[in-house]
Amino acid sequence: MSDILDTTVTSQAQANPLLMAWQTPCETPPFDEIKPEHFLAAFEQAFADHAAEIAAITHDPATPDFANTLTALERSGKLLSRVSAVFYDLVSAHSSPALLEIDKEVSLRMARHWNPIMMNAVLFGRVALLHDNRASLGLTAEQMRLLERTYTRFHRAGAGLDEAAKKRMADINERLAHLGTAFSHHLLGDEQDWFMELGEADCDGLSETFIAASRAAADERGMAGKAVMTLSRSFVEPFLKSAGRRDLREKVFRAFTARGDNNNANDNNATIVEILSLREESAKLLGFATFAAYRLEDSMAKTPDAVRGLLERVWKPARARALADRDALQALVAEEGGNFALAPWDWRYYAEKLRQRRANFDDAAIKPYLALDHMIDAAFDCATRLFGLSFSERKDIAVWHPDVRVWEVKDRAGKHKALFYGDYFARPSKRSGAWMTSLRDQQRLDGEVAPLIINVCNFSKGAEGQPALLSPDDARTLFHEFGHGLHGMLSEVTYPSLSGTNVFTDFVELPSQLYEHWQEQPQVLRQFARHYQTGEPLPDDLLKRFIAARKFNQGFATVEFVSSALIDLEFHTQPASASRDVRAFERNELEKIGMPAEISLRHRPQQFGHIFSGDHYASGYYSYMWSEVMDADAFGAFEEAGNIFDPAVAKRLHDDIYSSGGSRDPEDAYVAFRGREPEPDALLRRRGLLETPEAA
Repeated sequence: MSDILDTTVTSQAQANPLLMAWQTPCETPPFDEIKPEHFLAAFEQAFADHAAEIAAITHDPATPDFANTLTALERSGKLLSRVSAVFYDLVSAHSSPALLEIDKEVSLRMARHWNPIMMNAVLFGRVALLHDNRASLGLTAEQMRLLERTYTRFHRAGAGLDEAAKKRMADINERLAHLGTAFSHHLLGDEQDWFMELGEADCDGLSETFIAASRAAADERGMAGKAVMTLSRSFVEPFLKSAGRRDLREKVFRAFTARGDNNNANDNNATIVEILSLREESAKLLGFATFAAYRLEDSMAKTPDAVRGLLERVWKPARARALADRDALQALVAEEGGNFALAPWDWRYYAEKLRQRRANFDDAAIKPYLALDHMIDAAFDCATRLFGLSFSERKDIAVWHPDVRVWEVKDRAGKHKALFYGDYFARPSKRSGAWMTSLRDQQRLDGEVAPLIINVCNFSKGAEGQPALLSPDDARTLFHEFGHGLHGMLSEVTYPSLSGTNVFTDFVELPSQLYEHWQEQPQVLRQFARHYQTGEPLPDDLLKRFIAARKFNQGFATVEFVSSALIDLEFHTQPASASRDVRAFERNELEKIGMPAEISLRHRPQQFGHIFSGDHYASGYYSYMWSEVMDADAFGAFEEAGNIFDPAVAKRLHDDIYSSGGSRDPEDAYVAFRGREPEPDALLRRRGLLETPEAA
């Protein structure tokens, strides 16, 4: 019987595309052949292969050296990396009930696989021996960085703990893996379950392009001929800006902010409480008073006090601006005869009216000039002018959904550099938000390995035969994610652990946020912002009004973000017992900072996937603002040169920031590029928050 079973398993493995050599262009994943049922067998094989590789390193009788320990670790786990990259791309961008069920098992198995590796005392001993003697090893700068980062990872994972503490840490990690997956699935469940059909009477104020996107969303849900609202941010924010029906704005706002907080099977409150308790316990096992202290030690910020200092520095002027804007919006409500107090579902609607009055500009005016394809072309063209890259679309690469497009990226010399996948449209199978990831990272350990880089967004489709039109925020998001993409595509390092975006969390947003600046430059918009019907370029008058309006409503935007970052910090600095009632904790913290009642958190805790779907941004949501200090200051280098594509500045940007990955200390990398540390007021100046509210 066992022989028959073994034969069956072997047969399945032979037929499993995840376990075969990929005879595809650029060795890309054969998405057209991969099925959910292939993943568990592939993970089993990948875990076994990696465990055997780790055992060989651990038990190598030779004296530990860089090659038989660090280089061997870097070479290990290739199959696991390959299978994981494909799996998590699908779980996030094109999930199914089958994949989500597999995800529950895989997340637990992944924790059980990595725990004994990262807490292996013998393996850590080999790394620690090299770290202790690093000055005498004759290492290159990149090798020294790899040794330091590897030692730090093992140490922070608990490799130096006693056996009882290691056992408890392993249990915590397994449970956290399960909870993070559950949080993500709950959020997706609430987003998929809710929609609101739009009748003719519900469309007051909505643009034709919005209604067309709503019809496309209905088609995606099998409701042909109808129009629906979904809880994708790309639907919710424009609806709140333009919908004339106040009751519908309230309904959509409440549904959007209640995701994960509906006392149903998708409720995330208990999940959050347990996550915070386990994170606190793990930090204390490692000798830290709080989880925030643990996380921030290995960052540019270093301490919770440094993070709080930045956030509070920005909070005060942002709140003052928001309160002044609130009063102006309330006056506008009264002027129109409204006898109600401004509510959070009113802010965007009346802010848009106030912006039209003050700056004579609204998003609807510029949207016809921001066709998705034109903005993709603009992002590519800026990369060509800055870094010499060229992009050509490939139709021969298998993808996970018909909407996905692929481009080959080449360098100045015409040499293959990367493949870039763009998955731009919202659909029920995709989680909300926008992100960059990779199917394969760049490395040079055993020859040149070119990266496979992905951008995923959730833009609304246009009507049939019409292009998708982006809001200014959408266009900025496209450039932001492409900035992350460039960080992956331009990487030029030897070791995979240091490739691309494998940098500190509060540095990883610099390349992405810096790239946003080019999207708003007049010379870029004049070339690529063309009317989708007539092809006419963006009129100068509209361009000037758009630029003038950019700093409008920055008090709101900054308060919305900083309040979320402060809540994240407080969750992870206060005792976990303080947040056993998540809703009460949220209310108390917002009251403590003086949160305007008319503004909601950008991410309420129950839907704050950045910090609860995993721990990558836990205690780290501030990173976007920390990086913005750098990106505002960094773009100043181009402004000072008098040319936003200045070749000398662009070369430094390439060499010191985009191509170096994690091979350098980020502070050293920034100073090498800019010639000095960033100037903090650059952020406040960019957001217009150094001016008095009246001046704005």
